[in-house]
Amino acid sequence: MPDHHEPGNTVVRPVLPGFHPDPTVCRVGTDYYLACSSFEYFPGVPIFHSRDLVHWRQIGNVLDRPGQLSFPPGTPSSGGIYAPTLRHHSGRFWLIVTNVSDGGGNLLVTATDPAGPWSDPIRLPGVPGIDPDLAWDADGTCWCTFAGIGQVRIDPDTGQALAAPNRLWSGTPGAKAPEAPHLYLIDGFWYLLISEGGTERGHSISIARGRRPDGPFEPCPANPIVTHRGTDQPVQNTGHGDLVQAAEGSWWMVLLGVRPRGGTPGWHVAGRETFLAPVRWAGGWPVVGELVSAPPSPLHSSAAASVRDDFDPGDLRPCWISPRNPPVRHGTTHWRASWLSLTTHGRTLDDPRPAFIGRRQQHLSCRVRALIDPADGSGGLAVRFDEQHHYEIVIGAGLVQVLARIGPLHNAVASRQISAEPVVLGIDITTRTPSGPLSGPDSISFGVGEPDGSFTVLSALDGRYLSTEVAGGFTGRVIGMYAVAGTVHFDWFDYEPLGD
Repeated sequence: MPDHHEPGNTVVRPVLPGFHPDPTVCRVGTDYYLACSSFEYFPGVPIFHSRDLVHWRQIGNVLDRPGQLSFPPGTPSSGGIYAPTLRHHSGRFWLIVTNVSDGGGNLLVTATDPAGPWSDPIRLPGVPGIDPDLAWDADGTCWCTFAGIGQVRIDPDTGQALAAPNRLWSGTPGAKAPEAPHLYLIDGFWYLLISEGGTERGHSISIARGRRPDGPFEPCPANPIVTHRGTDQPVQNTGHGDLVQAAEGSWWMVLLGVRPRGGTPGWHVAGRETFLAPVRWAGGWPVVGELVSAPPSPLHSSAAASVRDDFDPGDLRPCWISPRNPPVRHGTTHWRASWLSLTTHGRTLDDPRPAFIGRRQQHLSCRVRALIDPADGSGGLAVRFDEQHHYEIVIGAGLVQVLARIGPLHNAVASRQISAEPVVLGIDITTRTPSGPLSGPDSISFGVGEPDGSFTVLSALDGRYLSTEVAGGFTGRVIGMYAVAGTVHFDWFDYEPLGD
């Protein structure tokens, strides 16, 4: 298990950096498995494995087939897949989740191997709301608790509700958005853990307990048991937690948080990330300690995929995601020799289904390079937040351009003619030291590789416009490759962490 220390106001690194919100965790023996929300991206619900709760490796995605995950026309950014719960029961892994954009329904899938394949979803028409949780009592009854906070007994094999929903607890009086419930049987008490206050700066975690899974529940006198609201802690918006007991008996909580940077109000760009905190018990209630800081080395940080992807023939690595529909299929990827090829018919990143495939920005400073052959088309690299907030560098017909979309504004901010293709295009993201209330969180530079191996920056843009505080929503930055017209070939893609 991780060695805990009190970080105070020092740098605290997430155990799962980048856009990995709403973590849920379970243990099987000495193995830990964790899943997160994925919203409008396909494949959905990334799943990770760890032996120590600090170092995580992505082993797949739960919803990785079109038959499991549907995004109907009109699905907005930050729609789609919300807040899963992952549990292990009777030799199977169970994951329950909400697709808010596909009829607003809750879904249940199972697997014997968490790496997949996972079953086709069972719909749960009798479970309203979002953030569903699963818990089983000694009689085998399955209790599904959901945001609100309500609960209904279900048959998990058929998805049928066995009774009408029952209201359990409204949380702390005056606190908005009681959500993200998790129910646990610990030492004879049923503990009901919830988040409230909204997933912004007022986020918090509270808990109640009772002798039965359906209540009544007594609130903890020390609620909220987790919050960073109104503090100068470097991690804010802390909430949406899940408890897990280690094999040797210690208790831990995974939870989300953000790392605001820059001046006022502070901008977080990587989305809501997963953090870890130790838990001790006092008087029958959990007491949550300071956040554990993950190791600083990018080679040992959580979920850091191999820096270089050469797109060898075979399945795409599980870290690659696309908005709503995949431009290449995971499992039967379209290849040209060892190149990854994207083809489109005049779609840009403003479109709801662009020909874009990317990976989460997992470090506050990083460097991206890719060798690109536009062939008969045009395309390049992009930093995407949503349809109305993205920066890109694009090549086509011998012209390289840097483009910026910020709300209704869409402009070319730099250009350069080149004489040879393919060409190396690149993105450098560098954090800024706050120099005043108006200083942004980071700088995003775009440039071209030279024949001698050097790199020429064409434009540097303020990163605050690709942040949650500007764009809104529940996601974070995704960096990747895209095609604007025709077919664009990518020989390799290199993501280099530069630290936090």
